[in-house]
Amino acid sequence: MTRKNAFYAQSGGVTAVINASAAGVIEAAREHSDKIGTVYAGRDGIVGALTEDLIDTSAESAGAIAALKHTPAGAFGSARYKLKGLEENRAQYERLIEVFKAHDIGYFFYNGGGDSADTCLKISQLSEKMGYPIQAIHVPKTMDNDLPHTDCSPGFGSVAKYTAVSIREAGFDLASMCKTSTKVFILEVMGRHAGWTAAAGGLASEADGQDPHVLLFPEIAFDEEKFLAKVDETVKRHGYCTIVASEGVRNADGEFLSDAGSTDAFGHKQLGGMAPTLAELIKNKLGYKYHYAIADYLMRAARHIASQTDVEQAYAVGRAAVEYAVAGKSGIMVSIVRESDEPYEWSIGEAPLDEVANVEKMMPREFISEDGFHITEAARRYLKPLIAGESYPPYADGLPQYARLKNVAVEKKLSEGFEV
Repeated sequence: MTRKNAFYAQSGGVTAVINASAAGVIEAAREHSDKIGTVYAGRDGIVGALTEDLIDTSAESAGAIAALKHTPAGAFGSARYKLKGLEENRAQYERLIEVFKAHDIGYFFYNGGGDSADTCLKISQLSEKMGYPIQAIHVPKTMDNDLPHTDCSPGFGSVAKYTAVSIREAGFDLASMCKTSTKVFILEVMGRHAGWTAAAGGLASEADGQDPHVLLFPEIAFDEEKFLAKVDETVKRHGYCTIVASEGVRNADGEFLSDAGSTDAFGHKQLGGMAPTLAELIKNKLGYKYHYAIADYLMRAARHIASQTDVEQAYAVGRAAVEYAVAGKSGIMVSIVRESDEPYEWSIGEAPLDEVANVEKMMPREFISEDGFHITEAARRYLKPLIAGESYPPYADGLPQYARLKNVAVEKKLSEGFEV
């Protein structure tokens, strides 16, 4: 096999552990220096490839790359940018091949969710047709946990841990003040179409009456009357009510309760304000004093409370992507295979990208309680191992210490630029 350089890019919303996958890719590639030359990273994701804005990861020390394992967010920058079909915008793909040729790139590692799986698939299929074969491997990442053909998605376990810890602590706070103050607390969590993150909040409740009392999922149509009755009954029974709500909760007509009226670069509806929407409803209909929090970026950036399982899996899929590539594979996503629940055992597998791209994995109905407001024991068995273990970053002066890479730019070889 001819020695070729590699291109690695981070895509979409980042996570607390996506950089662990980056470390896995780069460290494994360095071990295969007979087949892989330099790993170039795209500055701001795939946009870096289109604009020939590449980062030379060989300029980073082994220690700096290892430190990525405990550093949140995207060390090389990410982007919400979805390539269109070849027929719609052939110029994009011609540009990618032009850049890859110029920098002798033969491996493409794309670290992201369902939309990046689609891009990875297109590149693996079309690069050969365009006369420059690229071995394209998708490295899974999404805090939403909605990728199919993998037991879980790296990035989810840490967000799940953050959610469960946060609602447990908030519940203690609320319980101590509810007699004379706030009666309802709402935590809004990410989860556009799938309710995995809200479900993870249910792990905080280990006995009847413990927080959270109510979970709201996109998979269950919101029924205002039933919701208000549940909140009211909970307050009267326990003195207060804690709620974890997915941002993507919909009504019976399939409309988002928190539709902000715009879309992102992937064509997804922009959601804004599930928690205040519910809070206003509770205030107007029940008259209870409330507080709410919107976790948003805080939950996906919270490396200080990452799940050890999540960190290990994120690193493993990055390494495996390289191993699959040097073995000659392409057009696949690295997957996580659950071998058993107790003890939790897992291994690395693979899934064809044409079965992954643009497919969302929803919560199965058997994971949601009959009344639609909590999780079942089956859900607990699935979720508990994913939040297991602590993986604290190093601290200094009371603050976590994260890697800040040099991100040395690679000299451009093409005379013309490209606008995105």
